[in-house]
Amino acid sequence: MLQVGGTRKCRASCGFGLCLINMLTAGSTGYNLSVNIPRCAETFNPPPPPSVSVMSALVLIDLTYGCCPACTGESLREESESGSRVFLLCGERYRNSNNISNLSSCSSSSSSSSSNGRKSACVLDSASTAESLYRFKETLDQLDQSSVRVITSPRGRQVLQMYQQLLFTAVYTFEYKVVDLTCASCTQSAHKDSPDDVEEDVTAFVRQLPALRGELRVLRSTLIPECFGHGFSTRGGGVSSIPTMSSLNLFSSRRRRDPIAVVTENRRRLALHAGFPSEQFRLVKVNHASDVWVLGKEEPESYDAMVTNQTGVVIAAPGADCMPILFADPVAKVVGVAHAGWKGTLMGVAMATVEAMVREFGCRVSDILVAVGPSVGACCFTLVRDQALDFHSIHPDCVPDLESEMPHVNIRLANRLLLQCGGVLPENIHDDTVTARPSVTPCTSCHPELFFSHRRDGMEFGTQVGNLWIRETGTRA
Repeated sequence: MLQVGGTRKCRASCGFGLCLINMLTAGSTGYNLSVNIPRCAETFNPPPPPSVSVMSALVLIDLTYGCCPACTGESLREESESGSRVFLLCGERYRNSNNISNLSSCSSSSSSSSSNGRKSACVLDSASTAESLYRFKETLDQLDQSSVRVITSPRGRQVLQMYQQLLFTAVYTFEYKVVDLTCASCTQSAHKDSPDDVEEDVTAFVRQLPALRGELRVLRSTLIPECFGHGFSTRGGGVSSIPTMSSLNLFSSRRRRDPIAVVTENRRRLALHAGFPSEQFRLVKVNHASDVWVLGKEEPESYDAMVTNQTGVVIAAPGADCMPILFADPVAKVVGVAHAGWKGTLMGVAMATVEAMVREFGCRVSDILVAVGPSVGACCFTLVRDQALDFHSIHPDCVPDLESEMPHVNIRLANRLLLQCGGVLPENIHDDTVTARPSVTPCTSCHPELFFSHRRDGMEFGTQVGNLWIRETGTRA
C-alpha cells in the first residue's frame, strides 16, 4: 500500500494505472463527474491486473493542466461509453473537489462497469505530477500496454511532454487531443500553473524511491591497484521496477521500457556507493565492433571502447552477457574499457583497446592489467556452427562441442588468447580461469539473482557495467 494524498491507495497492481505524458484534450460543459469509482479501502488487497485486449484504448484526461472537471464530463462520458479505460490526472488540485468526490484512486472495481453500463474511471491523485505519471506507467507496464490517448490543454501538452521525456521511452506512444480552454474556471491562472521545474519534480520523486532487490553490490578485481577506482555492478540496490530490469539497470534504450529518469537515479546511487561524481560517468556507445574513442578527441557516433589518461573521469562499458573489460596501466596511469560481445571479440576490440593505449599514451603492453567482468559463460552461450568455426580457428578449446548443431562457445577464453597473442602477460589477465583471486567473471545467464542477461531475459533486459577511473592523488576507496 502507498500513502498518497491523505489516503492509502493501491499502487500499480490494480486494474488501472496509466503511463502517460502526451496528452489529448477534450472539453465540454454541463456534465456531472460523479461516476461511481470507489476508493481503495485501507485494507484492500488488489488482485492481479485484469487482462486488457490489444484493441482496448487507454485514455488519460488531464485535470491538472487541462480542463476543469465540469468541462471534462462529456469527454469522460464519451470515452467510458466507447469502452475505453479512463484515467483522470487530477493531482492535489481537485482532490477534494465536490465534482470528483466519488472518484477514487485505482481500485479493483475500476475494471467493472457502473450501473448505467459505462466503465468507471481511475483517479491519479498522488502528491506530485511525477509520482502520478510514474504510477500510471507502472500500471501500463503490468498490463503490457504502451499506447495512450491524452486529453489536455495546449499548456498541458507542453508540460506533460516534458514529463514524458523523463519518465517514458519511445516504446510508449501518446496521441494528443488538445482543446482550447473556454469556461471561466478553465481559463483561471490555476490552469496555467506548471511545476516550477519539471526536472526537479521528477528528480525529487525518483530519489525517494526505495531500493529494490537488496543492497547495492559491486565486484572488484584484486588485480587492479588502488590508484584506480573500479568495479563491476550487479543488479540489486536500484529503483527500476520492471521485473527483467529490476533493479540497478544502468542503460536506457528507446527500445525498452526503463526511462532516463530512473536510469539516471540508478547511476547516481552507483556513484555514491563507488565514490565517484555521477556527472563524470561516461558509457560506451555500443556498435558491436572494435572502434575505440580516445577521450579528448572528437567523439564518434558509436564505439565499443574508450581510453584516457584524464584523472577523475569515469569510463564504463555495458554488459548483459557481453563482456565489460577493464584495462589499467599503473605505470603510465592510463585506463581503458571495452564492450566485447562475440562479434566484437572476433573483430579484436580487446587488442584494439590495448593498441590505443600504447599508441596514444606510450603504454607498454607488458604493464597493462586486464579484468574481465560478469558475462555469459560457455555453459550458456551457443552459436550456429558456421559462426562457432571462427572461434574454433582462434583455438579449438574455445568450442568444446563443434560437432553439435549449436556449439557452445567460450568467448572469454577467446579474448584471453587474443590478448596473450598481442603481448599481454597471462598473469595480468583476471578472468574465470583465475582461481587464486576472488571471481569477477560469473556467468550472467546462470545467476538471475545477481545479473541481467539478454539471452535469459529477452529483449526487455537490464544492463550492468564495468567502470574504471584514475583516482586523484592521495585518494582511496
